[in-house]
Amino acid sequence: MHRLRHGDHGPAVAEIRGTLAGLGFLHDGVADTRRDTNNGSHWIAPDAVFDHHLDSAVRAFQQQRGLLVDGVVGPATYRSMKEASYRLGARTLIYQLSAPLYGDDVATLQTRLQDLGFYVGRVDGFFGPQTHESLSSFQREIGIAADGICGPATLRSLELLGTRVTGGSPHAMSEEEMVRSSGPQLSGKRIVIDPGLGGDTYGTIVHSPYGTISESDILWDLASRLEGRMAATGMETFLSRPHHANPSDIQRASTSNAFDADLMISLRCDSNSSPAANGVASFHFGNSHGSTSMIGQVLTGFIQREIVARTPLQDCRTHGRTWDLLRLTKMPTVQIDLGYLTNRSDAAVLSNPRARDAIAEAILISVKRLYLLGQDDQPTGTFTFAELLAEELSSSERS
Repeated sequence: MHRLRHGDHGPAVAEIRGTLAGLGFLHDGVADTRRDTNNGSHWIAPDAVFDHHLDSAVRAFQQQRGLLVDGVVGPATYRSMKEASYRLGARTLIYQLSAPLYGDDVATLQTRLQDLGFYVGRVDGFFGPQTHESLSSFQREIGIAADGICGPATLRSLELLGTRVTGGSPHAMSEEEMVRSSGPQLSGKRIVIDPGLGGDTYGTIVHSPYGTISESDILWDLASRLEGRMAATGMETFLSRPHHANPSDIQRASTSNAFDADLMISLRCDSNSSPAANGVASFHFGNSHGSTSMIGQVLTGFIQREIVARTPLQDCRTHGRTWDLLRLTKMPTVQIDLGYLTNRSDAAVLSNPRARDAIAEAILISVKRLYLLGQDDQPTGTFTFAELLAEELSSSERS
């Protein structure tokens, strides 16, 4: 779709205004909207304008939904608006490979099934195989056709039953138990490393004392350094893409899911029209329905602290987001935005091979801290790769 922003006008803008008004982000009295006294719905002029009110509403919506807050309605924001408009019962929900269903109605169904003890996955609004199986189990339990289709009979049954599960998120607890049960050793852990860009997409070009290097090459080189260190500890590593390809985030997620991995670590760089924008930020899955990848949240916290302690990069903290890569991967996934190549200081750090070594070491130590679960913890920025290897060898000899 055409990207819409402040100053645009036309029927597509009218649709966005109507959607955000219906969701409560635009209120009565806003220019070119008025209430229809017959059915209470908003009427929007066909040639509606993307004014500052709508810009603010779009930004508020993006903030709430864990999207990039830029006031621009592109494909991701438009799709999220559509998803937010669905209410449980408005359509039949079914698992279909050809045209997967996404929406807040699916998230509501997942929450109901989770409350009843049938669903332990993330409440992510995606009707996938896990939601299908959970719904079928519920249907079998209450004695209706176990077809995995959420129609009127299933909805009536869901409304009649109350909550059974209390005391925290089943998904968060299952994630934590997976980490706990796998033990503190890194050997045997399966990790997907996802370097951004690739193929003919080179990204920002950086001229540095170490030579000219592209954003794509920085990310591939960092992934290679991380992969080598992980392999040395006995971890199984997989790359989400070959060097010559730049798959979409949806394709990267699909490829990674096939590896049955324990974690996915995605590496990205950032850019901004302002050369002052700088710093490293890390992202995990988290949405407005209150569903968060607890392991992703813990790991991003470790990664931020370790990278900031070992490099001059500024701490831009950790954030929950609903991006496709974080949402569609089965394993806990984190995305690290390593710095802004449009900032002179960040570009100098990321183009330095020694700094990339430090970042790779920081990420590996963070993964180790995750599996230690707070035991035998060393101060941030002090645990070295050599010490880690020695500890892994000692642990394997004891076992």
